[in-house]
Parts: sequence; C-alpha cells; structure tokens
Amino acid sequence: MADIKKLDLNDPDTKSADVVAGNVEALKTLFPEAFTEGRIDFEVLKGLLGAAVDERDEKYGLNWHGKRRARQIALTPSTGTLLPCPDESVDWDTTQNLMIEGDNLEVLKLLQKSYAGKVKLIYIDPPYNTGKDFVYPDDFRDNIANYLELTGQVEGGRKISSNTEASGRFHTDWLVMMYPRLKLARTLLKYDGVVFVSIDDRELNHLRSLMNEIFGEENFVATISVVNNLKGRNDKKHVAACHEYVVIYSGKEFRSNGLPLTDEQRAAFKFTDEKGYKYALRDLRKRGGPDRREDRPNMFFPIYWDQASGRCHLERRAGSDVEILPMRGDGAEGRWRWGIDKVRQHLDWLHPKKSERTGRLDVDHRLYLDTSIAIEDDADEEDEDDEGAIERTSKPKSVWLGGEFSTDSGKRSLKEIMPGESFDFPKSIDFLRTCILLGTSEKEVVVDLFAGSGATGQALLQQNALDGQSRRYILVQLPEPLDPTEKSQKAAAAVCDRLGLKRNIAELTKERLRRAGSKIKAENPMFSGDTGFRVFKLASSNIRAWEPDPADLENSLLKNSEHLVQGRKEQDVLYELLLKLGLDLCVPIEAKTIVGKSVYSIGGGALIVCLADGLTKDVIEPLSAGIVAWREALTPAVDTRVVFKDSGFADDIAKTNMAAILNQNGITDVRSL
Repeated sequence: MADIKKLDLNDPDTKSADVVAGNVEALKTLFPEAFTEGRIDFEVLKGLLGAAVDERDEKYGLNWHGKRRARQIALTPSTGTLLPCPDESVDWDTTQNLMIEGDNLEVLKLLQKSYAGKVKLIYIDPPYNTGKDFVYPDDFRDNIANYLELTGQVEGGRKISSNTEASGRFHTDWLVMMYPRLKLARTLLKYDGVVFVSIDDRELNHLRSLMNEIFGEENFVATISVVNNLKGRNDKKHVAACHEYVVIYSGKEFRSNGLPLTDEQRAAFKFTDEKGYKYALRDLRKRGGPDRREDRPNMFFPIYWDQASGRCHLERRAGSDVEILPMRGDGAEGRWRWGIDKVRQHLDWLHPKKSERTGRLDVDHRLYLDTSIAIEDDADEEDEDDEGAIERTSKPKSVWLGGEFSTDSGKRSLKEIMPGESFDFPKSIDFLRTCILLGTSEKEVVVDLFAGSGATGQALLQQNALDGQSRRYILVQLPEPLDPTEKSQKAAAAVCDRLGLKRNIAELTKERLRRAGSKIKAENPMFSGDTGFRVFKLASSNIRAWEPDPADLENSLLKNSEHLVQGRKEQDVLYELLLKLGLDLCVPIEAKTIVGKSVYSIGGGALIVCLADGLTKDVIEPLSAGIVAWREALTPAVDTRVVFKDSGFADDIAKTNMAAILNQNGITDVRSL
C-alpha cells in the first residue's frame, strides 16, 4: 500500500552530509572484499593495501592532545539549518551570492550536500594565534546550542575568551579549531580548485603540517610572502614584522591562470607580423633546469637554416644549410623548449640568431601577445614555463610587494565606503583580487570562511566588473558580539552604533557588501553583473525534536503533534529542504496556488513542496492532480520528490490517498515533515 515516509531529526535527509558514511561507501567501492556483513575487516584491508600500511607506533606527522576530538567534530553531522533573511539581502530574487551569518564549522557541514566538489577557490583568513583573537570553542555534542550561547542569542551566554599562552593550550586550541574546518573545506573543493590561507609566523609551520595531512603534501603549491607593512609591526620583541604569508594548496588538476601582464611586460612585444599581431622573441633553447639533452632526449634535434631565404627546416635541403643544435653555454648538449611536432607546425615562427657570448647560432621563437595566437601543448611535453602554449600572462613571484598589498590599502578601501576605524588589519582588495585572478574564471564559486569586513566579496565584485566574468561568492561570518569597553572592539562597535546596526561583526560584513555593490555599480555603469547577495542565518532545525516530559506525557504528546518549530515560516522550511536534499541555495523557486493551497516547485521540478494545512479528503484529489500536471509541464531531468507537512493532513486516510494517487502517476518519492 502506498504511504508517505515521515522525516524526523533521526532521518539522514534532515541532517547534513554524514562524512563517515560517505567514507565507508567510498571504501566499499574500492575494496568490496574488505567488508564482511557490512563491517570493515581491517586485517583484509591491510593485506589489500600491502606496503602502504604503516603499523609503527611512531609515525611522521603533526600530533597534539585533542586531535582525536578535532577529527570527531569534523565527522559529526549537523542538525541545524540556515534561515533565509530576504529583508537583509540585496536583489534576493536574482542574486547568486551568499552571505551566511553563523559559525563556519556548522555552516560547512550544512553546505556539504549542496556544494561538495563545486567550489573553485577557498580563501581562509583565520584568527591569528596572538593570544588576543577569538578562538572558536567547538562542542561536537551540540554545537548549535554552543554557538547560540557564545554569540549571546540565548540567555546565559558566556563570554568569548582569548587564547593566551598562559593557558597551556596555546597551539592546541588553535589546531583543534582549524583541523575540522580545513577537513570540511576540502570536500567543497573542485578537483581543479585551490585554497589560499593567510597566516603569520606563529602558526605557519603547524598550518603547513595540517594542510599536508588534509590536502596532501603533493598538492602544495607555494608559500607566498606578502609584504603588507613596510614600516614593520612593533609587536615583535627583536624584529619588526613587515610581512605575513599566504599558503596555497590545490586540487589534483589545478592550473594557475597567471596574472595579467604589466605595461612594462607588454612593452616587450615590440615586433609585428604580416597580419598586424604583436609578438616578442624568446629563446627556443630551454634555459634553466632541466635543460640538458638527457633530461628530455626527444627534444634534442637539429634545425637547419637556409641563409638565402632566411627560413628554417627540419631536414637539410642544400649543402649550404646551417645546422643549429641546442647547445648550452658551457658547450654541453641541451634541448629545445618545443618538441619536433610543434617546431614542424611553426617553422615560420623561428628566427636564428648569433649568440653574443659564444658566437654560436641559437634560435628564437615568436611569443605572441594576442591570446588567440596561443598554440596548444604537445601531448608529450610538460614544460610549465612554455609560454608559447598558454595565454599571455605572467607567473606570480613568491614575494608580493607593493603598496596595493598593504594593510593601509585595506583600511583605505574600507574607509571609502564605511568611514571610521572598524578593523585592525583588513585585507587589501588588490591582494584578494590577485588570489581570485590566479584561481578562478567565469561563473566559478569562491568561498571565504572568515569573512570579517567582507573584503573578499568586494574584491570579487570589482574583478567581475573589470573582466566581465560572473564569479559567485559564499561568505561566512560569525556574529561575534562587539564590546565597546574592549580596546580592540571599541572602534567597530562605534561604527555599528553610528550606522544603527546590532553590535556584531556580521552586521558590518553585510553593510560593507551593500555599500560595495552600490559603489561598483556607480563606478561601472556599463557593468550589468550581479552585485547582490542573499543573507542566511544559522539556527536550529525547523523540524522539532521529540522532547518528552516524563511527568506529563499527555501534554508532551500534544505539544509535539506539530513537527515544525513554532514561529518558523514556510520559506524557512523550503530552504532547509534545499540544504538537506543537496540543492543550491540560489536555485529558482516557483510558487503556484492549487485549490487554494500554496505549492512550490524547486529546481525546475526536482522538488515540489506543499506545507499547507487542511488537506482533507475533498482536497486531496484536485491537489494531487494539480501537482502531477505541474510536474509533467516542468519535465524535470531527475525524479521528483514531493514533501508535505505531516500535520497538514486531516487524517491518515487523506495522507494514504495522496501517496497512492501520486504513486500511480509516477511520483514515488513522497515525504512528510
């Protein structure tokens, strides 16, 4: 008999992604023979892994007291939700950007189903472990309640404490805070994505060790030194620090976009071909290791120059042809940058020349400025510096130096739209734009887990306005209370008071995003891109947990007959369904009234929801017919799931009839809340 499955807080569909279950399923796919009656046989698994298993007591890696707890925190699903706040948003109906107010640990868990493997760039600017900054004290048993208490959203809230060296857990607390967030962030990253993490020298080594463990040492890209204060900070005992770091790790297939050429670099393209395209000349012989014949034997071959015609060939055509080999300056045999097939295709791009130092003949090749002239890589070539095969960009250096990267630049950008001192060390817009340029392009998603003043959002919008792309952002910021009696928070609290905002950092984040969007539109009247954002706030689930009172079971039953939390709106429930069913939070939602009842179609019919009351036997037939007809008109690419409010049905007969009619019309996934 057809029935409607009821969803409760113990159902996997009402929780965030179960990371442990996902890991087990992945293991089962790889090693099915290691499972007996649904459980892992570790002895069999060890045998299958062979030499890859390290059974020594002492292993290389970073360990600390609390690592097991940190791992447990990462693996514990969240039962929370994100409540939509259209009134605090900009362009709610059309925007693809998100600003989420909440603890980023819980938010990361809630985003797993909808955004796993979809984020191109993650930027993390965590609290530096200075002994003064806020440390996120996580509680994997009930982190939602912990979050509400710490941020003063429930009575009896406790003060957010600092992490002082005198506590005895200075590094440990920081590591426990970072580990689960990095672990969960990794699952959001695309296979060709990239992670940038800003840090100072107190935790640089620990961060590298954490990232090696979570992202893989083989995916380390670079540690960049960012000179952000040429005067130097005087908080160091012996040396005034004038830089910090950004640590970069990548997905397995990440390839940097490079940076746009400067005016000076573009000036090097001083030659013009017969079609009017500009080019520069570059040595065809590989310089710098690995540049020897033995390194790439197939890239050592002669090129013949016909002096009369000035043309080059790969075969000797006359006795007067001059043979040119890729010989190093020390007389040893070198190799060309290009393989023989690429040279054959572009012989007219070659320009022989006499070396001023050795007197021997060398060969230059054309390097075009126009990206449409870029040539494809040969399948057997892996030269990362082969600029003849990529767009005209420059490779970033390991030191980023310039006034545009400074903390002062970050402060100026913030003051332009929000006058007054509000943050001590806001990130430079140009620094963040550089990260975005290196790692993203059209329509890709950028996540910032510690959004602070919202500089990443502003930087992304500015870059979209400059290059016409449509990147999206997801910013997450804790609504950390601001205390005007605290020296480090006084200025930010004053800005909130002046603007009539609640005294917390998330309010400043949202206000900056509003003003930044308006400023970018005003300064770029031809830019029609998305400058809005949807606001969501972390909260406990809309689905009520069973809370019996042993002393009054009758009233307990009455109070829990309604399975949705009192005071929550239909829209709140809709967006929790999006999260728990793995749909994008910006997916289109259509509304329709069928026999007086509000019905919603989400994701083009992937999900149809009716949370109305009064579903009697007289309403069931026309309502179900309307749902079936709408679904047929939408023609979704996936099977449709239909969800009702359990208490909306007048009785079990109405509920059963609804399921039966929908099942008969091909809709078999019917649930109730």
